[in-house]
Amino acid sequence: MTDWVIEPVDAARGQVEIRVPGDKSISHRAILFNTLAVLENGGAARVVNLLDAEDVMRTVVACEQLGAQVVRRGDAWEVSRGATRDGPLDVDCGNSGTTARLLLGAVAGRGRPARLAGDASLSRRPMGRVIEPLAAMGARFSAAEGQRLPLVVTPAALCGVTWTSKVASAQVKSAVLLAGLLAEGATVYTEPSPSRDHTERLLTRMGAPLQVDGCTSTIRAGTLRPVDVDVPGDISSAAFWMVAAGVLGVAVTLPDVGLNPTRSGCLEVLAAMGLQVDVAGGGGDAPGSVAVQGSLTRGATIGGALVPRLVDELPVLAIAAAFTHGETVITDAEELRVKESDRIAVVVNGLQAMGVEAYATPGGMRIVGRGGEGVRAAVVESHGDHRIAMAFAIAGLRCGMRVRDVDCVATSYRGFLEQLRDLSPRSRAMSTDAP
Repeated sequence: MTDWVIEPVDAARGQVEIRVPGDKSISHRAILFNTLAVLENGGAARVVNLLDAEDVMRTVVACEQLGAQVVRRGDAWEVSRGATRDGPLDVDCGNSGTTARLLLGAVAGRGRPARLAGDASLSRRPMGRVIEPLAAMGARFSAAEGQRLPLVVTPAALCGVTWTSKVASAQVKSAVLLAGLLAEGATVYTEPSPSRDHTERLLTRMGAPLQVDGCTSTIRAGTLRPVDVDVPGDISSAAFWMVAAGVLGVAVTLPDVGLNPTRSGCLEVLAAMGLQVDVAGGGGDAPGSVAVQGSLTRGATIGGALVPRLVDELPVLAIAAAFTHGETVITDAEELRVKESDRIAVVVNGLQAMGVEAYATPGGMRIVGRGGEGVRAAVVESHGDHRIAMAFAIAGLRCGMRVRDVDCVATSYRGFLEQLRDLSPRSRAMSTDAP
């Protein structure tokens, strides 16, 4: 097990350019959807700038089990039909909730039984919100107690369903739409507010019979054609460096970042907190450039339909809030309780260890920023959660930090510490048996 020791920055560089790795959400979908396409219709596809991280590699291995051949050639991964696979699937999803939930929809109506398992963290996360609409379509499951992994899917014929979800979840929506491609009749899925729409965009490109009207998506049975995908940089990864700009008072430029409007809520919040945020290019899932500079001058209110557009960035936005002048209130974020950790409790505990006035609420948190006054170095546990580890590493750039158990960061951002050293060269990793 590894810890990070983050040294505070004495004299920050005036301007920094940081290139973040490929978008995790798009990477999962590009590999899985193209696997379904080549298995149904043949052909091949290239995925450029795929995120090379543990979570996405779980999806790659699962696609190979489905019968695809997935090969890396230079900066691209090529997906084509592989050797015929028979017998049941047995997929270890590791820590990847996206792998597990999208696969549930992909295999629910196909001819091979499948067993999906995960690590201890993923096995605690809820699968019922995916199981329920799929079961209403006729899918058959047997699951661990509490509708959690490990979970067995038995082949079954599917029928379309009209389903209204209580939560805005792109993973649930994606699973239902994938199952709808194999169902008799129309599948109509409505969510309470827009979640990220990478699935709808990519399925449309691939020729799926899909219609989207606001928060409602309707899909009918059909097949997909393979398409090449150029994965933009991950805005969730870029958010750490945007907050670093405000914490340190440096100018950070992030080229080739995905600026999908269903994902870009963090830009609005950071601007509301006083930072100058300039965006060039982008649109849909096309990349653009983001430049951030200035100071964190005031708190913000984060809630309602904004939350699904920045739910993964909330831990690092809470760090930003600690260095503002004023109160930040986060509401409607109950989803944070069932991520890799209880992110509400873990973030608040970490902020309190830093000397920040912070309080947990049932659906979020309240943070009172005093411009960094009184903030101190601390030892913070990641609880095996990659976004917690990286968020508190950013705080350490200002006040110093030891972040415990950071091996989890490899699930989404292998080179994070190396890039952080561009700002804090003395920061380092060390084994837990070091003093």
